[in-house]
Amino acid sequence: MTWLDALGWGGSALLVYSLLQSRVLRFRVLNLVASVVLTFFNAALGVWPMATVNAVLAAVNVWFVVRLLRERGDEDAYTVLEVGEQDRYLRHFLEVEGADISRHFPRFEAAPRTPGRTAYLIERGRETVGVVLVRDVGDRTAQVDLDYVTPAYRDFTPGAYVYRRSGLFRDRGFARVLTPPGMRSPYYRRLGFTPEGDRWRLDLA
Repeated sequence: MTWLDALGWGGSALLVYSLLQSRVLRFRVLNLVASVVLTFFNAALGVWPMATVNAVLAAVNVWFVVRLLRERGDEDAYTVLEVGEQDRYLRHFLEVEGADISRHFPRFEAAPRTPGRTAYLIERGRETVGVVLVRDVGDRTAQVDLDYVTPAYRDFTPGAYVYRRSGLFRDRGFARVLTPPGMRSPYYRRLGFTPEGDRWRLDLA
């Protein structure tokens, strides 16, 4: 196999792999790289129609990546809505995303009624991108039982908005926040949380 063959096969494999991504930004970045590789591959073979198509796809992906990166830091794009724990839409959302929630929060129990617990939907425009379930455990401490974001928006900043700017915790008189225990792939360190056992803690004072 020549280096050109390897380039073509590698670009094609990356193109297919990009289509398997559930995260919007990751899909666009991988698809961009694949389009650039295939542009050079087809140009080297002199297959100009395919080279042109892939060049156009690369340009389209560049536009989307730049747009998504700008939106990634736009915390004003989010809204937090309080709902009842028995809200039908909330229960539907938790059921639809149940398998993914179980993977990332193996200790979470979606009981419809938990004393002292409130529920919040994270909205981005017309789309629900996450849910936060918070329980008051006393001493001005909020225990987050669930902090879930849908796969498509995990490259964005809904968590930063919830903990930094939404006022969800301070407005309710909390002085500290504890994250769910045993969470897989926690992202809290960059939000100012500190590790505390198998969870993370944020002091709001």
